[in-house]
Amino acid sequence: MNPDITFYIVAILAVLLIGISKSGFGSTLAVFGVPLMSLVIPPAQAAAIVLPLLILMDLFNLVHYRNRFDRTNLFILLPAALIGVLAGSLTFQFLSDASIRILIGGIALIFAIIYFWGQQEEHPKTEPDRIKGSFWGLISGFTSFGVHAGGLPANIYLLPQRMDKTLFVGTNVILFAILNYVKLVPYALLGQLNLDNLKVSLILVPFVPIGFWLGIKLHDRVNEKQFYNLAYFFLFVAGIKLLFDGFTQV
Repeated sequence: MNPDITFYIVAILAVLLIGISKSGFGSTLAVFGVPLMSLVIPPAQAAAIVLPLLILMDLFNLVHYRNRFDRTNLFILLPAALIGVLAGSLTFQFLSDASIRILIGGIALIFAIIYFWGQQEEHPKTEPDRIKGSFWGLISGFTSFGVHAGGLPANIYLLPQRMDKTLFVGTNVILFAILNYVKLVPYALLGQLNLDNLKVSLILVPFVPIGFWLGIKLHDRVNEKQFYNLAYFFLFVAGIKLLFDGFTQV
């Protein structure tokens, strides 16, 4: 690949969007990163370029959100998510990205519609649940491996709990920091972390702290109700995007 100016414009936008999402809104918008870059390069290559940048973003986020996460939910989600990453790595060459995007996109869309449809009513607050959390954790790890879209399944489980917005984002931060470091091993074994991809990642590094800073600023400026309205709106938009990508690839 010989990246041109068009690629770098798209890639910079993708990195900023991922940074804003991961540091301010719990990873929901990060689902746009790989699809956006896939407009100009193959999806597998886009995922490989993004992974080192995600890990760098995780370092910023871990410092900012240390000790600000929900331990109960993390301990429920993480073991299943790790199994999901393993399943994703073992089936990487056999499963269709399109079918995964259609499934997750449809579920995300349904949850967002239910939320906004019942805005006039008080939504019942859910509690941490090992069965539900393990299921969504498994799906989260699986989708995180292939298209870095694990935030959607995790948030489908976490959002109805209406926890403090900082705990919500912090839980996502810790969960996906661990998953991203684990994903380095299968990505390397599959030959995804080659020198050409790593060079492009290195060029995009300066935009990581900018995205992180923008996300923190936005997170601090919105109140709890606005935060959840925005989070569900992003869930809705991301669901449409995943469905569109999935059906156009079938």
